[in-house]
Amino acid sequence: MKETANTLATGPVPTDAGPFRAIDRLREAMAAGFGTGVSPLGLGMALVDWLAHLAPAPAPPGPGPLRANARLRGAMPAGFGTGVSPLALGMALMDWSAHLAAPRGRRRELAAKAARETAALLAHAAALAADPAAEPVIRPPPQDRRFAAAAWQNPPFSLWAQGFLLARQWWQEATRDVPGVDPHRQNLLSAMVQQWLDMASPANLPFTNPEVIARTLQTGGLNQWVGMRNWAEDMARLAAGKPPVGAEQFRVGHEVAASPGKVVYRNHLIELIQYAPATDTVLAEPVLLVPAWIMKYYILDLSPENSLVRHLVGAGHTVFCISWRNPTAEDRDLTLEDYRSLGVMAAVDAIAAILPGRDIHAAGYCLGGTLLAIAAAAMGGARDDRLASVSLLAAQTDFAEPGELGLFIDHDQLNSLESAMRQRGYLTAEQMLGAFRFLRSNDLIWSRMVRAYLMGEREPMTDMLAWSSDSTRMPYRMQGEYLRRFYLENALAGDRLLADGRPVALRNIRAPVFAVGTEEDYVAPWRSVYRLHCLSDAELTFVLGDRDHLAGIILDPAGPGHHRIATRGREGTCLPPDDWLHAAALREGCWWPAWTDWLARHSAAERVAPPGMGAAAAGYPVLEDAPGSYVRQR
Repeated sequence: MKETANTLATGPVPTDAGPFRAIDRLREAMAAGFGTGVSPLGLGMALVDWLAHLAPAPAPPGPGPLRANARLRGAMPAGFGTGVSPLALGMALMDWSAHLAAPRGRRRELAAKAARETAALLAHAAALAADPAAEPVIRPPPQDRRFAAAAWQNPPFSLWAQGFLLARQWWQEATRDVPGVDPHRQNLLSAMVQQWLDMASPANLPFTNPEVIARTLQTGGLNQWVGMRNWAEDMARLAAGKPPVGAEQFRVGHEVAASPGKVVYRNHLIELIQYAPATDTVLAEPVLLVPAWIMKYYILDLSPENSLVRHLVGAGHTVFCISWRNPTAEDRDLTLEDYRSLGVMAAVDAIAAILPGRDIHAAGYCLGGTLLAIAAAAMGGARDDRLASVSLLAAQTDFAEPGELGLFIDHDQLNSLESAMRQRGYLTAEQMLGAFRFLRSNDLIWSRMVRAYLMGEREPMTDMLAWSSDSTRMPYRMQGEYLRRFYLENALAGDRLLADGRPVALRNIRAPVFAVGTEEDYVAPWRSVYRLHCLSDAELTFVLGDRDHLAGIILDPAGPGHHRIATRGREGTCLPPDDWLHAAALREGCWWPAWTDWLARHSAAERVAPPGMGAAAAGYPVLEDAPGSYVRQR
């Protein structure tokens, strides 16, 4: 009877007749939907999903307290700083637990794995008594530096670390590969469970972290006092809306965003900066830089040693750069099309008037590159050939595989986010930064808190950290369009996005393209960036750099590094990304010189005298010195 009961619990049909077989047949009939083909579990999840979203009813039409109350309720589940909707997380948990509870062998596999790992850890603990150098049961992945210090290699700390890593590995497997679970919900739940576990890591607790214990004994507890002072200072700055400690060392227009230039055009959405030449002659074709609208433009003009603007100017280019306005509630109805027309196209028109008769090398970073791709495709469809080339730096055009940011984008979470944005008229910087910190909580949250509050040590401020704290807002309507049209509908890759009322087709980009992805990019994964090969027929040079979304694009060209590069001609084929990876040439060093060489090859052979700043006669006078006014808006 015990064997039969266990067999029934795990799901196979008993071979003998009788009541057990009848029960099992009934269970199979239920799973098959009683002949309808509809799974009762799937139908139940749909019903729960509908009821959960029906409960916080949509705002009734017209003004009044009911509508305001409904909007407030919709704004509450915006993620509590993580960017994850609690309702979406609850549905993911329910979906996973319901399918895990179904009579399948998955639970038995997980129980057996837990027993094996526990036995292995106990055996290792016993082995340590005879051999202190006994091989550990599990080692952290290379990118996890929490337990790298020598003190973590000694018991009991090594046992705590291994126990934590085994539990983390078990839960990662437990929340994946459960048959029937919606893949998006499965990924969301798995990511959240890992975050919860990481929060409870022994490295984050003062009595289980040997480094913190040693520092406390060494300083007589002074590190705890300094840590409390650091915490109080950070909370005070956060409440006052001030940047982190040390950010004041990197002043806009002085230590960062310091390349000399002039603002030569301004509209409601952008300022256009023209930079002063650094060479006696320049290439005839100017370069237009389009940064993402979710960041201050000076990520492209940080300190002199890692300023992309300064590098281009030094290579003999006339450089223009867009500086986006920081939106307010009054800008709530700005659309994605406004960003294209008032942003990229207005800048192209201004440059064409300042330097008439010259084609333009346009380069976009991150979402600025996506916006540039839309503008370039629309220009190609309209037979507007003013672009000499298009460079897309860590910019996606196909969002079928959006990477880890896709965890935050589904219909429920977008509805919650839009409710929150509707209240203010924009997406706040805190909401946006919460999502990025969530994705890299070990590096961006816990390790920094341990260092500052438990060890009593401030992390040195850098130009990039100071820049990342100087964030921008996103208008309500535009941000909703962007998330829905790109992440949920993948409209750009499917030729379903409109510009000037006409469909945008990336195959209409005829100018040569230089695209860059980075190996560790979690915002725009390189395989997603690479998919442009299959969407455009233009000549395409693709570069795969090392490091991540920021450090792989903004770097010191004299520093160490490597990249792969290959060019596909107009008649070339679209290779699978892994085939490209094996075929592309590996080069040492930064990819910036390869890009400036590529720009030079696609420019006129004869260099010209540097142009003047702006063109007052054409309606583009110098308005003020760089970096302008919009970059200083808070």
